[in-house]
Amino acid sequence: MSSGQVPAVRAHQLTKRYRRGWALRGCSLSLPQGRVVALVGHNGAGKSTLMGLIAGLLKPTEGEIEVFGRRPSGTGAPEEVAYVAQQKPLYPGLTVSESLRFAARMNTRWDQAYAERLIRAAEVPFEAKVGKLSGGQRTRVALVLALGKRPGLLMLDEPLAELDPLARQATLRTLQEESRQHGIGILLSSHVLEELEAVCDHLVLLGGGRVRLDGSVADLVAGHRVLRGAGQLPVAPGEVVDSGHSGHEQVLIAKRSAPVAEPGWREQEPRLNDIALAYMRNDDAEVAA
Repeated sequence: MSSGQVPAVRAHQLTKRYRRGWALRGCSLSLPQGRVVALVGHNGAGKSTLMGLIAGLLKPTEGEIEVFGRRPSGTGAPEEVAYVAQQKPLYPGLTVSESLRFAARMNTRWDQAYAERLIRAAEVPFEAKVGKLSGGQRTRVALVLALGKRPGLLMLDEPLAELDPLARQATLRTLQEESRQHGIGILLSSHVLEELEAVCDHLVLLGGGRVRLDGSVADLVAGHRVLRGAGQLPVAPGEVVDSGHSGHEQVLIAKRSAPVAEPGWREQEPRLNDIALAYMRNDDAEVAA
């Protein structure tokens, strides 16, 4: 995020309570503009609730949230935000072309030529009824309707569920390229980080309604390490995020501090998925700065 640029999303002690209990509790985070952000966590961690608050569809119980420096109304999405929910609401009786024309009437920032180019690239027939499309094709149409709005922030809640593996990879590459070319921030919600690891450059991990991790991928990877070995722990117990065993070896995910000097231990760079799973398994681990 450049100097003086407001975050795409800033939340401070954000809390949302439903009748059944807390969905979010005391969440603070800051998402830079123009990044591809993975929003991950167990089912029920609060991912959809956070997206609903950002989209202006929900009002917080406590705390503050700002989107591009302004507070969402709680009754509708800001103009700069496009949101594709899990249900991907579309009008099944409209053709793809009619869906694009309807979106043009509803959005002042709509780019018809851009939307048509994306539909052609996705190889979805313009004259097909939306209700007759496959699940993967409907997903692509929903993405085009969101991107055609030319948002500053595009939010996608479990967007890949109806796509086959090849289509998932192609869709993620398209989203990454659109973010780079047009400066669109993208927030992708999933409980499977491995799907997003290759394209995201920022991670927010929720657990139990709280923010467990929030930071750039580069900083999170640089701030942790995988340690393999046996014998006396090579780091202070407070630096260990999670531990397990592989054969006769102990495997630690730890915060990076001084180089390991204990004999019998070796150090490796972690994958982002290693770090996320470690925090998801160990809710008592101190949150990384």
